[in-house]
Amino acid sequence: MAKELKQLTKRADNYSQWYNDLVMKADLAEIAPVRGCMIIKPYGYAIWEKMQAQLDKMFKETGVQNAYFPLLIPVSFFAREAEHVKGFAKESAVVTHYRLKATDDGQIVVDPDARLDEPLIIRPTSETMIWHTYKNWIHSWRDLPIMCNQWCNVMRWEMRTRPFLRTSEFLWQEGHTAHATKEEAETEAQKMLHVYADFVENWMDVPVLQGVKSPTERFAGALNTYTIEAMMQDGKALQSGTSHFLGQNFAKSFDVQFLNKDNKPEYVWATSWGVSTRLMGALIMVHSDDNGLVLPPRLAPTQVVIVPINKNAEQLTAISAKLQPVINELRQLGISVKYDDADNKRPGFKFADYELKGVPVRLVMGGRDLENNTIEIMRRDTLEKENVSFDGIVERVKNILDDMQKSIFEKAKTYRDAHVYECHDYEEFKERIKDGGFFLCPWDGTAETEAKIKEDTQATIRCIPFAYDQDVDGLKDMVSGAKAKYKVIIARAY
Repeated sequence: MAKELKQLTKRADNYSQWYNDLVMKADLAEIAPVRGCMIIKPYGYAIWEKMQAQLDKMFKETGVQNAYFPLLIPVSFFAREAEHVKGFAKESAVVTHYRLKATDDGQIVVDPDARLDEPLIIRPTSETMIWHTYKNWIHSWRDLPIMCNQWCNVMRWEMRTRPFLRTSEFLWQEGHTAHATKEEAETEAQKMLHVYADFVENWMDVPVLQGVKSPTERFAGALNTYTIEAMMQDGKALQSGTSHFLGQNFAKSFDVQFLNKDNKPEYVWATSWGVSTRLMGALIMVHSDDNGLVLPPRLAPTQVVIVPINKNAEQLTAISAKLQPVINELRQLGISVKYDDADNKRPGFKFADYELKGVPVRLVMGGRDLENNTIEIMRRDTLEKENVSFDGIVERVKNILDDMQKSIFEKAKTYRDAHVYECHDYEEFKERIKDGGFFLCPWDGTAETEAKIKEDTQATIRCIPFAYDQDVDGLKDMVSGAKAKYKVIIARAY
């Protein structure tokens, strides 16, 4: 049974199938009976809760407050911001009726007499609802800034879906801020990008490149979109968080003005920013292996599992008594511990299951360990195990967890850095992009060149990266041959 449990498709054989296998077999999620939707199972939701709790704390440290806005948005709201509605029109799910009825033959149908006066959109994002609301909240410069965030679900009717990475309904947070000046809003948009990067790198152990999107890739209605881009183990990019400088577009569309310090009316400046359960996909894809999940200790629902191996009830009692003070001490340090003394599964099954679910540290104590004052310890990232003295085991576990948090990040960063390539030759690029990776290339800044790259290779400009100097003196676009304006990261992406 343990062997059956661990039968994942190998990454090298089929990376996409390996990912799908892992999501299902590690009890993270399953496909819902509604097209494009998923059911997040308790273990998967426990990881999301840890992400959510830390992000929420980081947001509030910047002065952001949580609020909640309606799920349903009148169609007329979308019509007010032309670029916004154009960006989301094809993905919007529309509610047109408010009642069902039973027919004489027992079928349940939509009641044709219950048509809404105005159709309602199931929110794909909440800018329109929130800026309608902000008009009632903002009158004077003294009312600014407003910095709200909401944790919620959204609906975007995706054609091709994959659990966590792209689903029709997903969980996320969306921050929406209002400011008196352009400078304040720009600063806020970039600040929140750095918050995302901090979280993803230091909690998820996923290295990211920060940058600004090309005009073609901007959020609908934004003047600038800032992004963090992560590399998966197959060399593809995953947009892992975005922050948008919205300028005054939404304020003008919804007539949100304030009286400035000179008692003159001005339109408000805005930002929005969000991350979603797509981060779960990044967490899985960046670290996991052919045995299952590899979870950074900070986000693991269970950080330490302890499995006793006993011949009889008397021996189990003795082992449990030996281990209980260790369990108590670990928990006092804030380390989550599961003591698995259930007798309905064999030890081999338990070991395989905890490896599959990415529990960072496993401790095992048997009868001989009890006699010799030893215990077996294994760390999930390297699968290294050793038999060590029971004395000082709490400190050893703590040190391993700390080391794992660092080493998992360094492994991912080493991989990412080894797969970032400078390239100035288009024929070479077209051949090499098939194998994945981030390509740092000169770009002439035109949408035509960007579109040709996408058409020829299915790769896109991920961002103009902050981490690389933008000295393009003497450089030419590899496609058009025109003078380069930027160095950009190009990759195939999820």
